[in-house]
Amino acid sequence: MGKGVLEVHLVDARGLSGTDFLAGKIDPYVIVQYRSQECKSSVARDQGRNPCWNEVFKFQINSSASSAQHKLILRIMDHDHFSSDDFLGEATIDVTDIISLGAEHGSYHLNAAKHSVVLADSTYHGEIKVGITFTAAKVEEDDEDFGGWKHRNFNE
Repeated sequence: MGKGVLEVHLVDARGLSGTDFLAGKIDPYVIVQYRSQECKSSVARDQGRNPCWNEVFKFQINSSASSAQHKLILRIMDHDHFSSDDFLGEATIDVTDIISLGAEHGSYHLNAAKHSVVLADSTYHGEIKVGITFTAAKVEEDDEDFGGWKHRNFNE
């Protein structure tokens, strides 16, 4: 399928649901997950239901299976000082086509788009804006692959 780097541009969110009972405001952050890789955004302190992050996260992609599903999961959490953080919702983005097109053309960019934030029961709890780019790993031109062995040309 593709080897390279999946770059996720976390822009902002709008209309997030949830309240912090003690302070009345939410301090959202996002856990961005691709398979076993995970990144955490900064906490948008005192930004409430409409936080802005403008952060970029990179994930290494190394998949040879063309039938594999590639999903990006964004879990939005509320940072709490005196108790465990609260789950505000999540968005799931299928990035299979982005990786396929990037592998085919060298890179592929999906402009920042809005994705619904939902709870486990599929109820709408706002939206999150994310841009995604996949850049295929460059293959060295002097290398040829023969049954798992690399043959290098050293002609000058």
